[in-house]
Amino acid sequence: MLKELNEKKTELKRLSEEYKTQRNELNAEASKLAAKRNELNKKTKDLINEAQNYKNLRDENNVKVKEHKDLRDEINNKANEIYAQIDTIRGENNLTGPSIKDIRKDIDRLEFAQQTEVLSTSKERELVNKITELRKMYNAKKQQLESNQELKELLTKAQDIRDEASKEHTLLSEYAQKAQEYHDLMIATFKEADKIRAESDAAHKEFVKFQESADEKHKKFIAAQKEIRDIDKEVRKLKKGETEGRREVSKADMRKDAEDIFDKFKAGEKLTTENLMALQRSGLL
Repeated sequence: MLKELNEKKTELKRLSEEYKTQRNELNAEASKLAAKRNELNKKTKDLINEAQNYKNLRDENNVKVKEHKDLRDEINNKANEIYAQIDTIRGENNLTGPSIKDIRKDIDRLEFAQQTEVLSTSKERELVNKITELRKMYNAKKQQLESNQELKELLTKAQDIRDEASKEHTLLSEYAQKAQEYHDLMIATFKEADKIRAESDAAHKEFVKFQESADEKHKKFIAAQKEIRDIDKEVRKLKKGETEGRREVSKADMRKDAEDIFDKFKAGEKLTTENLMALQRSGLL
């Protein structure tokens, strides 16, 4: 029985060390994955903060776009009022053809398209030629109207107002371009944050897997240690039982020897000192 228990204990010790080694290796891998996950989470947070900053800058520029758009439209309305007066005078003086206001609007519209749209070489050349024609028409119409002193003064005033509106439009375009740039940066940064977050989630899943495996090995290690302690207790019990058994056998032998000596004594044989001591130890004397 003791042999089987000792053999089992030896095997359990071997398994216990194996579980311990595997647990430590798995915990080390889990720690690496946790560190990687934490680093990726920090990078994700930094990217989100960066994207949020781009969003704030975009929104600030969009506010400026609205401010300058409203101001431009307000100034253009003033210019339109003057052009309306010009049209009235043109009608009264039989000055035919498209109004200078409409020509100016066409020029502004085409110039805006030229500044903001991506055009092929042929399309841009066509647009430039059209603007050139409209400018010639505008200048001719302007000369025609300037022959009338009242119209000349109104045209000068309208042009000054248009120039002011053009400045606001330029500022509007600049803020709109900045807003678009920050918007593109925001989108790109949010996408990068999503990509890093996905890597972090994958690292976390791996971490959980290794951590659970390490916990399982630890449970097996603890169970093996407990079983070893239980075997040690059983071995001690068995050894104690054997010792007590040997002691009882020894007492029985001593009793039998003492009885033999006592029988000799009763038969009248002379006893030695050692015989007398044996009888005393056995309690027969």
